[in-house]
Amino acid sequence: MEKFHDLLKRKIHAYVVFSYKIANKLPKDEIYGLISQLKRASVSIMLNYVEGFARRKEKVKLNFYETSHGSTQECKYILYFSFTQKWIVEDEFKQGLEMLDEIAKMLWSTIDYLEQKIESI
Repeated sequence: MEKFHDLLKRKIHAYVVFSYKIANKLPKDEIYGLISQLKRASVSIMLNYVEGFARRKEKVKLNFYETSHGSTQECKYILYFSFTQKWIVEDEFKQGLEMLDEIAKMLWSTIDYLEQKIESI
């Protein structure tokens, strides 16, 4: 059985790959705007998660996980905006949201667990 951490990393990686494909569909005049922001926000999900996982102190871990979760929300809005501008189709929008919802739920359960652990100390 795949460990939670490995499963979450795999799901985040799949979303990063997906978001880069979506970024290629955005108008070229958004290269320094939404294209750049989507790429940075999606990679931020992974980078903050793995950096948090590597930290020893629970409160430090929590900070990185919260930042990672925040980046999922940022990506959701970029997808929504891209869909409303008709830069991506509904299936792409829904697929991205589905991926992000799953990642966000997994991150939130990790955040919730850590908060409870910190409070019990």
